Amino acid sequence: MRGPKGTYDVLPGQQPLRARVTRAASEIFTMAGYGRINTPAFEETELFVRGVGGSSDIVRKEMYTFEDKGGRSLTLKPEGTAPVVRAYIQHGMHKLPQPVKLWYLERMYRFESPQAGRYREHYQLGAEAIGSGDSALDAEMIVMLSDLYEALGVPEVELRLGSMGCRECRAVYQRRLNEFLAGSLDAFCKDCQERAEINPLRVFDCKQEDCLTRLAEAPKLVDHLCGDCQEHFDTLRYYLDSLGRGYRVDGTLVRGFDYYTRTTFEYECARLGAQKGIGGGGRYDRLVGEIGGPETQAIGFGTGLERIVLALESEGIGESMPAISVYFMPLTEKAKPQIVGKMHELRRLGIASDTDYAGRKAKGQMKQANRLGARYAVIIGDDEFSAGTATVRDMGSGEQQQVPIDGLVDLLIGELK
Repeated sequence: MRGPKGTYDVLPGQQPLRARVTRAASEIFTMAGYGRINTPAFEETELFVRGVGGSSDIVRKEMYTFEDKGGRSLTLKPEGTAPVVRAYIQHGMHKLPQPVKLWYLERMYRFESPQAGRYREHYQLGAEAIGSGDSALDAEMIVMLSDLYEALGVPEVELRLGSMGCRECRAVYQRRLNEFLAGSLDAFCKDCQERAEINPLRVFDCKQEDCLTRLAEAPKLVDHLCGDCQEHFDTLRYYLDSLGRGYRVDGTLVRGFDYYTRTTFEYECARLGAQKGIGGGGRYDRLVGEIGGPETQAIGFGTGLERIVLALESEGIGESMPAISVYFMPLTEKAKPQIVGKMHELRRLGIASDTDYAGRKAKGQMKQANRLGARYAVIIGDDEFSAGTATVRDMGSGEQQQVPIDGLVDLLIGELK
């Protein structure tokens, strides 16, 4: 039986590289003062309708929404920011010293076409800084994500940088965009025509070549910022320049959620093919207020764990499962109690140990010790059991020595610690 389309199993051999990504993220985020948060797998549907926006493709087409036994509409979370902001409000974090810095690793759910590194159920790393409008905080977020990719060795990463402006400058720009679209809307795809009716900015989400060619001539919001938004954008660029971080200003960069204001950014990895986005985010200064909290400025990002892993694997970067240090080989059933006792004693002392549970012969057990990468094999057969000893074999050199059972743990600790 196969799993549902768009989902996948993470097998033991795939876990070490994912764990390495998570460790790196935890270290980098913690060094910048971000504490980890977990939010539920599902939220009230209204949270995403109000937060992400009814005009977004996620709300219109991609959410997994269901009615529970109490008649409430619930949704498996398609993104991480709105739930974190809900938790910020619910737990009174606005009363804490601001900004409140949080990071997460959560499962997300979106009904979209599965493709390499993009699944209907996937893991997302993200960070949110809630309670400040400082452009230096924007720079911190952008650099923190860049530091993660650099620490992991993600190849061929480029930063696209833009601004969504504020309500005032966006309203002026939207009129100009509407004028541009009105003259040729019939030439755009049906999705773009629908987006133009609901929220014209969403046309920049289109990936069809014909539409992209036409949109290259469209006016860009980044060229129509008001004075305050322009100053914020220029200051952010100053910080990035002073930190030596390269970027490309892109006036077509419109993130997929309606809550973004001012700074938007996206990292692309050329190794990922046509869908090369690997992570990004931006400022959302209205979101806290829109879902019931006090007016609060904030910024955040998200990056797909599977996208990172795919990029690393394209570079030949992997991570092996930790090897077993000691493999116990019981060649007589009478030795099993001794072996089980010594094995668990070694584990408690921090030495990875295993034994045969499949009833293999001596040759099969030795092969298994090699498969597991054991440094030492401990052999107890009838002769060893009668003499109260064990044969300890160095799997690298092939050298063997007889050791009293009582001194076995001390010997192995001396060799392995």
